[in-house]
Amino acid sequence: MKLNIQEIMEIIPHRQPFLLIDAVEECEPGVSCVARKCVTMNEPFFGGHFPGQPVMPGVLILEALAQTGAVAALSLDAYKGKTAFFGGMDRVKFKRMVVPGDVLRLETKIIKMKGPVGVAEAVAYVGDQVAASAELTVIIK
Repeated sequence: MKLNIQEIMEIIPHRQPFLLIDAVEECEPGVSCVARKCVTMNEPFFGGHFPGQPVMPGVLILEALAQTGAVAALSLDAYKGKTAFFGGMDRVKFKRMVVPGDVLRLETKIIKMKGPVGVAEAVAYVGDQVAASAELTVIIK
């Protein structure tokens, strides 16, 4: 299933300036999701990170990955209308800077779900290069 920004906002509660995915390219509810974030110079964080050398903060790349995973989890009927909160991050690696003009491809795959707690493998790409990867734990409330 593909989703535009309006459909994404029907699933997750994030709004500008903290909604960090622009479109969902594919989603299998409860299993996986692939989203896209077009990084522009207009992002509010570039004003201070860093002046003269804009770089997307790594924690915001992780947040974009978490939002992508949240779309997959919260698309399940059992979790509609709920919110996915961070429970933890493991094996976080940053491999490449993300700068204005980059398009992030955000891929998450839910590898474990026990009640309201889920774990996902998450990878952010720019082209075919890995920008960041992590194992993310979320708690759905």
